Amino acid sequence: MRTKTVVKDTIPVYFLAILAVSLTVSMVFFPEDAFAAAVKGLDVWWNIVFPALLPFFIGSELLMGLGVVHFMGVLLEPLMRPIFNVPGEGSFVMSMGLASGFPIGSILTARLRREGMCTKVEGERLMSFTNTADPLFMFGAVAVGMFGNAQIGATIAVAHYLSSVSTGILLRFYGRSQPNTPGTSSRTHIFVRALDALYIARKKDGRPMGQLMGDAVTKSVNTLLLIGGFIILFAVIIRILTVVGVVAFFAKGIMILLGPLGLDPALTPSLISGFFEVTLGSQLAGQAAEAVPMIQKVMVAGAVIAWSGLSVHAQVASIISDTDMKITPFIAARFVHAVLAAAYTYLLMGPLAPAMSRYSIPVFQHLHPGTELTFWARTMQMSSLFLILCTTLIAIGLTVAMFSKIKIAGFRR
Repeated sequence: MRTKTVVKDTIPVYFLAILAVSLTVSMVFFPEDAFAAAVKGLDVWWNIVFPALLPFFIGSELLMGLGVVHFMGVLLEPLMRPIFNVPGEGSFVMSMGLASGFPIGSILTARLRREGMCTKVEGERLMSFTNTADPLFMFGAVAVGMFGNAQIGATIAVAHYLSSVSTGILLRFYGRSQPNTPGTSSRTHIFVRALDALYIARKKDGRPMGQLMGDAVTKSVNTLLLIGGFIILFAVIIRILTVVGVVAFFAKGIMILLGPLGLDPALTPSLISGFFEVTLGSQLAGQAAEAVPMIQKVMVAGAVIAWSGLSVHAQVASIISDTDMKITPFIAARFVHAVLAAAYTYLLMGPLAPAMSRYSIPVFQHLHPGTELTFWARTMQMSSLFLILCTTLIAIGLTVAMFSKIKIAGFRR
């Protein structure tokens, strides 16, 4: 028994060591490919990821330090608890994740966990379904830039968010035997309790505004440096795997599994690359041969975006490493999200195609940007979406709370 335990513990160590040595040796043998991939990853991080996410990272830190998240938590507890079985503060994480994209949902969830605003299981639920792509990536980069068809963006986005919400509803049953975060007293009005929560949270934080802003900038930049490192690393890994033929080898395995379902062989490179990095996988789906059915291209792109790539998984694992949350539920949820995204895409482009073209395109028309957005244009788009989501959720939460009061009062009579 002891020998089996030792072997079980040592195999992962040796396996990771072999992988690290193989990667290093490969970079020595293919220095030009590794350098070109690193430059490409750096370009993506510096020109797209850094300017897009820095304002929202800083803003989220300020909102948490000022107690705004606690305020939203009380108002939205009646909405988030019954649907997703997470505390009301999860509404802020969900809104920021939907507006800004991954991995900000995991970053904010880890922050909630460190401050004791959610339990371990609640945090695992929350970070697993708030890991979404931002709409500008799906409409601008994927639909317009990679597919050359702005209308595809609405299909990808609707399928992505429907599958995200569906994943969250399914996750409410994960660990349901575990205790939840205690709610606030319901004797006073919900808005008064929300204001009290904001005041108490601000007093508890206690940092002057200058220090709060300085800490927000420092933490945000450090987090983005971490993200940038992972983007560059996985760009190099994907390029090396392509050069040595590993991608082609795994493509054969994918066809054995998905070929009977009708998957076109031309889409296997997209799935392999998307397994590691979302941008490259989506790009290869859009660039597949014209003979490949468009519905298959969009389904693969949607699945790749929902899976989000091992690059994002590694970022999340690093972000939550100082908490007690596990990465396993997150990875499982990514698989479920990917499968549901592909299934919803099939429905939206198949049986529901007429309704999709009639109703969704006008709704999402303002989110059809070009492939190049200025910093301010992108920031304004994402900020507007965040405010709309927060306002909508708060209105729904207040409505639910009001009807709950009426129901309780009627029952007492």
